[in-house]
Amino acid sequence: MFALHATALDCLLAADADDKCRLTHGLRLASRGHPLTLSESELAEVFEPGRPPRPLLVAPRALERRRIGSEEGRAALIHSLTHIEFNAINLALDAVYRFRHQPEGFYRDWIRVADEEATHFLLLRNHLRGLGYDYGDFPSHDGLWEMARKTAHDVLARMALVPRCLEARGLDVTPGIRDRLSRCGDRAAAVLLDIILRDEIGHVSIGDHWFRYYCQQRQLDPESAFLDLLDSYFVGELKGPFNLDARHLAGFADRELRYLEQII
Repeated sequence: MFALHATALDCLLAADADDKCRLTHGLRLASRGHPLTLSESELAEVFEPGRPPRPLLVAPRALERRRIGSEEGRAALIHSLTHIEFNAINLALDAVYRFRHQPEGFYRDWIRVADEEATHFLLLRNHLRGLGYDYGDFPSHDGLWEMARKTAHDVLARMALVPRCLEARGLDVTPGIRDRLSRCGDRAAAVLLDIILRDEIGHVSIGDHWFRYYCQQRQLDPESAFLDLLDSYFVGELKGPFNLDARHLAGFADRELRYLEQII
């Protein structure tokens, strides 16, 4: 038997990035082929995940804009992607730890996502090191974890607003970033982003599946519920362009895609 929630909490609170990835990979390996023992203990509130002292976290508007044509600018861009993947590990682990009494498939799906996000982080960090930099060398912002705080009270809101909104934004912007890096001669980074985009379509699809599952449980229309949540949490903030093809592959309904098309 595998003590799921206690192990997920150890991963979530690990502050060293290498330790977090190692523990997260171990979480998936240990959970394969074994029944999951779900904790009945009281949920310990996790206000902040474990993370290293760097990068310095600042407001998004305080981040310096750098030209991608310069070596430092390219490294800063790779660093921002690396930071997104680090946060994505924590978001997936938090879903496993926080939301109790869910179907076993829910936990196995988000363990898989955490494991793949850890792989993405390591791939990007190794590439960043090849450029002469490391994770923590540039300031970053905490917007992804801020949404985890806002949706900590409700698994439906979490599934709608993290995978189907914030992570889906990655589907929108990754092809353009990939092309810019390729034009700058960084073909290795472009290959990494192809891998990440492929996996992220799957992650958004997992979020879509569970969002629709909880809508069915609550007898809600999924498209109406999603649009209502967008209006509540992203008033004036959701902007295109949108990768409608990738979103369609990830499970977005035609009505939702038409709504997004009107924003572009």
